Amino acid sequence: MDRRKTLGASGEEAACRLLRRSGYRILERNHRNRWGELDAVAWEDGELVFVEVRARSSAEFGTGAESVGAAKRQQLIRMARIYLQEKDVGEPPCRFDVVEMEALPDGGWKGQVIRGAFGVE
Repeated sequence: MDRRKTLGASGEEAACRLLRRSGYRILERNHRNRWGELDAVAWEDGELVFVEVRARSSAEFGTGAESVGAAKRQQLIRMARIYLQEKDVGEPPCRFDVVEMEALPDGGWKGQVIRGAFGVE
């Protein structure tokens, strides 16, 4: 596995630990459909949450949330709609969160959950 994928996988693992500590119940990780992959799907505060994890080795090129542009948001919305259809769960309250994870020099992670990072346009 290349360095970027290793960083991403490690960051996703750390992000899920952060989410659990914050009260999220992780339902699925790395759910794939024809549009791509949802990093995590969780329940929190009575809402189904589609989580995009952005792991960075530094903040040199901007924050993780800044890297979720319009095209990525539309892709996540499509994947979420397909997920709801596949799971036949109706239309529960939903939101999109972004988890920014920054790798620390000691091998640990620093993370931040951005609740409701964007909505359906």
